[in-house]
Amino acid sequence: MKKRFRMNLIKAAVIGFLLSACTGKSSTNENHAEASSRFYIEIGNFEEAKLFYSWTTDRIPMVSAHRGGPYPGFPENAIETFENVISHTPAILEFDVALTKDSVMVLMHDNTVDRTTNGSGKVIDMTFEEIRNLRLKDNDGNLTDFIIPTLDEVLAWGKGKVLFTVDIKREVPFELVVDAIKSHQAEPYAAVITYSVEAAKKVHALHADLMLSVTIRNEGELERFENSGIPVDRWIAFTGTSERPKAFNETLHERGVFTILGVLGNLDRSAISRGDHIYTEFVENGVDILATDRPIEASEAIKFLFPEESSKFKYFDERKKHD
Repeated sequence: MKKRFRMNLIKAAVIGFLLSACTGKSSTNENHAEASSRFYIEIGNFEEAKLFYSWTTDRIPMVSAHRGGPYPGFPENAIETFENVISHTPAILEFDVALTKDSVMVLMHDNTVDRTTNGSGKVIDMTFEEIRNLRLKDNDGNLTDFIIPTLDEVLAWGKGKVLFTVDIKREVPFELVVDAIKSHQAEPYAAVITYSVEAAKKVHALHADLMLSVTIRNEGELERFENSGIPVDRWIAFTGTSERPKAFNETLHERGVFTILGVLGNLDRSAISRGDHIYTEFVENGVDILATDRPIEASEAIKFLFPEESSKFKYFDERKKHD
């Protein structure tokens, strides 16, 4: 029977991060080989997913790894990159879904493969076989041995390990992604990102038992979602890439809604220049999830804000590599 991530394990993880910081070890792939655990989030059914994402005062602040959390040697949107992140911290993993010429859904952010692989051309103009023969580059342009995964492979890998937020590229029909989530019974751990009320309503109509990342940056957008017919217990509120007033975050909390702040970009760069303590300031201002390009560093900073006790600890699970 799997050991649950009880409070003493949470505290042990915090101590481990403190020791790492005190000894000056890098938080990137330099100490990847030394990591002895995987930090999993395990949600068994959709009712548990709604409870997990239902805001409570004992919620656990978290990170969402933008494009899966690339680091040197670990390219974006790759399963190996996901593994690297969860060797350091439990995480929500955000990834991008594109479509090949022969209608296979693969992980790719750009319209072309030029920036992130050793190939060139538009994804939609390439067959899956052509895509599969490519190798991924990390963000420094270094070629790796890693291949572009399919959505099916990622959903199969993630069960019982992580939470996903799925960013669907424009050429990909929502229906295909929703069908894949259904096929893998991934509703408990795969939320769909939407960028408008109309898109959210369409996804909800396709499948009511899905969590939705919805953009709510102001009172007007909040009102539109309240009038959308989508139950509030399906919302995860992305509040944009600029910090919102604490009162606005509290307004969402009063409705039981988690807030996601996109710190990727300018706010991550501010953390690099000013210090990672600014991540804690965002959380203290009412942010629940930090969507970041620096998930390892951000998670290390905010672990100091874990509650003493939480009804959500039961979803966290630390496992040894060999398990």
